[in-house]
Amino acid sequence: MTQIFEFLFKYRPLLFERGQVAFGGPWQIPLAVVALGTLMVALGYRPRPGQGARTGRLGLAGLRLGALAVLAFALGRPTLVVPTVVPQQNFLAILVDDSRSMQIVDQGGQARGQVAAQLIAPDGDLLRRLDPQFKVRLYRFSAGAERMGSTAELSFAGGRTRLGAALERVRQDLSGAPLAGIAVFTDGADNAGVATSEAILQLRAARVPVYAVGLGRERLEKDVEVSRLDVPGSALAGSTLIADLLLAQSGYGNTPVAVYVEESGRIVATDTVRLPRDGAATVRIPFTLTGTGPRRIRVRVASPGGEPLVENNAREASVYADDRRHKVLYFEGEPRFETKFIRRAVQDDRQIQLVVLQRTAENKFLRLEVDSPEELVAGFPKAREELFRYVGLVLGSVEASQFTHDQLRMIRDFVGERGGGVLLLGGRLAFAEGGYAGTPVADLVPFELATVEHAGADSTGHLVEVKVGPTPAGRGHPAMQLAAAARASAERWATLPPVTMVNRIGSPKAGATVLLTGRPSGGGAALPVLVFQRYGRGKAIALAAQDSWLWQMHADLSVEDQTHETLWRQVLRWLVSGVPDPVTVTLSADRVEPGDSVAITAAVSDSAYAGVNGASVVARVTLPSGSEYQVPLEWSVLRDGEYRGWFVADAAGPYRVRVEARRAGRFLGEGDAYLDAGALGAEFFGAGMRRAALEQLAQETGGRFYTPAQAATLPEDVRFTESGATVFEHHDLWDMPATFLLLLALLGVEWGWRRARGLA
Repeated sequence: MTQIFEFLFKYRPLLFERGQVAFGGPWQIPLAVVALGTLMVALGYRPRPGQGARTGRLGLAGLRLGALAVLAFALGRPTLVVPTVVPQQNFLAILVDDSRSMQIVDQGGQARGQVAAQLIAPDGDLLRRLDPQFKVRLYRFSAGAERMGSTAELSFAGGRTRLGAALERVRQDLSGAPLAGIAVFTDGADNAGVATSEAILQLRAARVPVYAVGLGRERLEKDVEVSRLDVPGSALAGSTLIADLLLAQSGYGNTPVAVYVEESGRIVATDTVRLPRDGAATVRIPFTLTGTGPRRIRVRVASPGGEPLVENNAREASVYADDRRHKVLYFEGEPRFETKFIRRAVQDDRQIQLVVLQRTAENKFLRLEVDSPEELVAGFPKAREELFRYVGLVLGSVEASQFTHDQLRMIRDFVGERGGGVLLLGGRLAFAEGGYAGTPVADLVPFELATVEHAGADSTGHLVEVKVGPTPAGRGHPAMQLAAAARASAERWATLPPVTMVNRIGSPKAGATVLLTGRPSGGGAALPVLVFQRYGRGKAIALAAQDSWLWQMHADLSVEDQTHETLWRQVLRWLVSGVPDPVTVTLSADRVEPGDSVAITAAVSDSAYAGVNGASVVARVTLPSGSEYQVPLEWSVLRDGEYRGWFVADAAGPYRVRVEARRAGRFLGEGDAYLDAGALGAEFFGAGMRRAALEQLAQETGGRFYTPAQAATLPEDVRFTESGATVFEHHDLWDMPATFLLLLALLGVEWGWRRARGLA
């Protein structure tokens, strides 16, 4: 199309985009031509009797007037006035992507970097044509930008591409010189995590156009990529987790591949999945943490063969395996089998300390697994500090009237403010039957409660036997995994015996998630059995079944069956996972490239979990070498108890960040966070050339986008710019082929029409 346009109008479209049309001839000549022609047209077309019509006469007149207008246009000596750079008075920056993605071979058997190096070779056609017009400055960029003398300095080893920062660096470097533009040779794979919009605004304000040469294919012909990997940032050691990954492919639709989950170099789970026919698909693979402390999780997809790029077949994430003992308070209102079997399920779990407070009579309680004779001696905690020492709370079959209003509100705050987890069990004194409707605890229940007047004190008439099974959300939840593989877990759920429910269960609340449902044995709609919701900083879970112990003692189950123990260990671990300590530490990333800055954020609370301002907060950063230095954290002012600081991860290897907080000499607490510095391989994900982004960059700055095959026109295009030192060139338009072709066409059609009507 460009060649056709240039043939018709003499010049390339760019000149018309950049220039303005002006007329250089005397204005009287075209005016006289138009006036004389109009008069002749008005007098010349008179239809013969019986021939023609008014419509035909007007059409012929219009054709002749059009021809006269074209002639008048040519006689007016139209010219195209285009701003053009003054030779050797302007700078042109050439910015070359020096990151690892330029090593990808997808340009006719050549790597992208090879193509870029050939295009701007010292003896190449591009520089030979640019040198007479500009003072050319070469730059290379990846995480940063720097000057280079020649393409021999390119290594294509950068671990990050920060295009926006590179453009801003070049603009600032040449801010005192007339800058005609910036030519960027890149695949557009900007993975800096920040937008280039600020750099674009600065370039537009400085009137510096960007000429982008896109390297690489927009989509690889054959490729399998792990586009995303999600795992929890922390979990109790020995917990079952879900590796949630997004698999994308091109050229391998419907192909089965093996997927491996590795923990710190050891395979802990494997599965075979079928790649999606088109686009991407989500895959979920359960696995169990086997170690303690910071663990590196790597998910790898075996290559189907023939892939030019295999570096994007794996992704890594970090998980902290917490081996501390977590205290959970279980308050039961009456003796029942459920308490006995829940305790038995977790008695060998070193990470769960289940402290049981069971009411045996009015104001009399049985205490089990307490740490001291004074713990819970007065029954359920009456102070926030006492309750907030626990990380989880289980409420069994105990009525709301057992608690004071302050205790009910304290239970709600335990979840919403402290960030703890609460598990509400079914029973004859639980939920609506226990009188919780209208209390602060009702806010925690993830389904609607019946009103008090509709709830009976004796619920035996509402006994329902249900066959329990997971929902789609439950099948993918780590706490609901009863076997090592997802298919085996689903089969195990299908073989479990039914349990009973005695509570009226309303509709799940907005935002709640149903993980288990129960199909009544007598028929009817499925009932929610296990539902959870986020509430404030914590989570609230409701298990409506009153006798999950049947999954241990039913006659159809073998004595060795561990289903009940597995389920309860996982549910209680889920209950306490993610519960914050008085001092919690968050890093801006858990994996970085060496040399990246890392932001530290610490949340500091007192024993009642209210944010503490005015504390002395210090982070001790342990380097891979084992040496240590301190980073003082400052109050952020944005939130109570939030403190911030930063450090640079210069060396490759593991880092530990321990934050200690004190106020008035009193120790408030400490918290840890971990990260790894090393090659992330971010350059190989989403490795296709980002044409849309590069076109937008060029368009918004007044430049143009090119493929390598089109780059030969770049030297000519850069000449026509308003940036830097410029003069105006005048290009004649009167002799354009389009002008003469249009004139001939109008006259030919007019003559043919007259001849057809007998007027010629």
